[in-house]
Amino acid sequence: MSICLVYFMVFLVFSMLSFFMSLNFMSMDYSTVVEIEMVSVNSSSIVMSLLFDWMSLLFASFVLFISSMVIFYSLEYMEGDLMINRFIMLVAMFVASMLLLIFSPNLISILLGWDGLGLVSYCLVIYYQNVKSFNAGMLTALTNRLGDVAFLMSIAWMLNFGSWNYLFFLDVMSRSTEMDIIVFLMVFAGMTKSAQIPFSSWLPAAMAAPTPVSSLVHSSTLVTAGVYLLIRFNFCMGEGVKIILLFVASLTMFMAGLGASYEYDLKKIIALSTLSQLGLMMSILAMGGYVLAFYHLLTHALFKALLFMCAGAMIHGLSNCQDIRFMGGLINQMPLTCVFFVICNMSLCGLPFLSGFYSKDLILEFISMSNLGVYIYLIYFVSTGLTVAYTFRLIYMVLSGDYNHFSFHSINDLGLVMLKGMSGIIFFVVFMGSALSWMMLSTPYFICLPFYMKMMTLIVTVTGGWVGYELAQLALGYKSKTLKFNLSSIFMGSMWNMPYISTFGVNYYPLHQGVAMYESLDQGWSEYAGSQNLYYSLSSLSKFLQVFHSNNLKIFLSLTVMWIVFLILMIY
Repeated sequence: MSICLVYFMVFLVFSMLSFFMSLNFMSMDYSTVVEIEMVSVNSSSIVMSLLFDWMSLLFASFVLFISSMVIFYSLEYMEGDLMINRFIMLVAMFVASMLLLIFSPNLISILLGWDGLGLVSYCLVIYYQNVKSFNAGMLTALTNRLGDVAFLMSIAWMLNFGSWNYLFFLDVMSRSTEMDIIVFLMVFAGMTKSAQIPFSSWLPAAMAAPTPVSSLVHSSTLVTAGVYLLIRFNFCMGEGVKIILLFVASLTMFMAGLGASYEYDLKKIIALSTLSQLGLMMSILAMGGYVLAFYHLLTHALFKALLFMCAGAMIHGLSNCQDIRFMGGLINQMPLTCVFFVICNMSLCGLPFLSGFYSKDLILEFISMSNLGVYIYLIYFVSTGLTVAYTFRLIYMVLSGDYNHFSFHSINDLGLVMLKGMSGIIFFVVFMGSALSWMMLSTPYFICLPFYMKMMTLIVTVTGGWVGYELAQLALGYKSKTLKFNLSSIFMGSMWNMPYISTFGVNYYPLHQGVAMYESLDQGWSEYAGSQNLYYSLSSLSKFLQVFHSNNLKIFLSLTVMWIVFLILMIY
């Protein structure tokens, strides 16, 4: 209990300090690199570098603030857990790794933070110690290791520059072959950490972690690490890398929206929503709008953290049930939590004057102004419609209708500690979008669009809401389902069969093949032609020789008689 409050206070104080420092740095257009000498031997020294500018300080303040609220929320959510101190320490290590990654201009120290995130996330995903958690943890760790390999290769390529401080070479060496290779490897690493296609299946699997961890992971740490790293490297991205990233990220955004529209697990729907928003950030970054990507990263962090907290409160009250088909009518039992839940969902959809609106609407209008063709325009607006669709489906199935769970329940809004943790964020969910737009966008974007393109966002939002309502009606059985719907729901709900490729494909088939090989070789031909056959041959030979040794006198006399008979026959 005491360790939770200590971390809560420390993170909150440092969050406020970091925020006001970022405002100061932003107003002065100031940045500084602090070098701390760790070891010095003769003329060689090992130096720890830290980069302080408005971007790193602002992101760090958001990470620390959300972490402080999540730790406070965990006081009640993890109540009764005998290992709560270990849990809080793991969360603190997670935040420390993220901060190391944010403040480092050096690839070696970034790798420490990057690997720290991967390692601690594994420990947190397997926290509940069951088969599902172990499988999810292994999938998370191994997928992230692919990005670590790319990171190590980029560190090796940086040796060509004589230093690992990438900050010094972003402008000078931006068009060199070495920097092109490094940026390509960084994009690959960012795609694995931010779960872009084809590395997407670990993100929903990581929902096996406790809900406070999910809140932290999906808002401001781990999955956003890849986006933040690519924002830092955006000045060096060549056109080829940008086009690949744009295509992959836009497909990820579309795929996640479709998957969430067919999913029934509350936490997985919100996880797929995160995946969709990550695709949005990555694709707008690939189009050159790195400030917009960072802006959406910050606003998304706030409402996504609170969305997971609300989901955790619902799961907590429903005896750990996560299936939205067993919910319904929760607005009557837990009104305040449901109000928070609806505000966050509306912010996700881009309802005017909530924080999500300012970044999302600006991004969509930026897309409308670009000349990248009809594919990008359509996939962005269809994905936005899908976001509204799965959000309305979720709200309809969770909040309205009849209560579908046990009649002996303990669902209420009396969890004051959890409510206080959630109330700390709700103010920022409503107001922070406009505040950030005033702070970050010193020069306003000049958007000049025809009326029908200006109204397109509103049209897809309304259409998405209607589609979400129809999907909820289908899911609850108010409308008859067809075979076509069932088949499409299997394909869409499984993220375009991606888990079968990245999880079952690399898991099930090799294991199945291993069993077949074991039966046919280890216990089959290799037994017959190898050790078993050798044993049989040697034992038969030894038995034969044993007969000789046991009856050697008889055999000698018998052979003597046979020899004499043979001689007699030869003489005559």
